[in-house]
Amino acid sequence: MKLSLIATAALFALSAPAFAADADKGEKEFKKCKACHEIVADDGTAIVKGGKTGPNLYGIIGRQAGSVEDFKYGDSLVAAGEGGLIWDEENLATYSADPKEFLKEVTGDDGAKSKMTYKLKKGGDDVAAYLASVGPAVN
Repeated sequence: MKLSLIATAALFALSAPAFAADADKGEKEFKKCKACHEIVADDGTAIVKGGKTGPNLYGIIGRQAGSVEDFKYGDSLVAAGEGGLIWDEENLATYSADPKEFLKEVTGDDGAKSKMTYKLKKGGDDVAAYLASVGPAVN
């Protein structure tokens, strides 16, 4: 009986309509992120001036994780990228909610760590949509 209830709940969750992410809301939420991150286009145009503790987030959607040149990432994020992790809106939103747990799951390493200690408890899907909207087109 318990297994049946769990299966039904899982089926219901999977069949529920996904809520569309809102890039405008994400732009507002990104204010929390700019303490550590900036968004600067390849030509040097500053879209959002921010900190440099974290990597530049311009073009993150479609980019291999841990691959911005001259940025020193943590070993777990580099390993995830080398293992094939390419940022898309969904996995970026999941990562931003709990970076350490995300890396543990993606790498299969219970000792995985993230240098990003901030957890964006809500609005990560909107922030990811915003980052996609200000970045280059992804094929």
